[in-house]
Amino acid sequence: MITMIAAAAENNALGKDNDLVWHLPDDFKRFKQLTTGHHIIMGRKTFESFPKPLPNRVHVVITRNANYKPEGAIVAHSMKEALTIAKEDPQPFIIGGGEIYTLGMQYADCIELTRVHGKFDADTFFPIIDATIWDIEKKEMHGADERHQYAFTYLTYKKK
Repeated sequence: MITMIAAAAENNALGKDNDLVWHLPDDFKRFKQLTTGHHIIMGRKTFESFPKPLPNRVHVVITRNANYKPEGAIVAHSMKEALTIAKEDPQPFIIGGGEIYTLGMQYADCIELTRVHGKFDADTFFPIIDATIWDIEKKEMHGADERHQYAFTYLTYKKK
């Protein structure tokens, strides 16, 4: 099962200047819990936004740059190639950014989306989820609190 995992605002904002525009500790915990032990597929800019590779995950970086050789990652030049690299993983995760999510939409079976309740100024966006193709299978709401400036909802979508 190929899963896309993202946190996107109500206007589908993902981030700005290669960074998130909110800080949600419980969402980071959930991301870590779901992706640990799996292949995580991402674009070059997403990979370079990490201070170092995330522990206990195989990083697959999609780039057009034939000379790109990052430490701690496997390079792929297409989504198809990235998924071939991850084929032994029962659940590889596509983790962004915007262009990579758009490419991954046709391959994904599941979307684990954290919908952040608010609209944000951004330069990167999650693609629109087509309700004729995707069903919401699970919904879990979280209010804003002392650790989370914004309310958010975990949504699990499955392809029809």
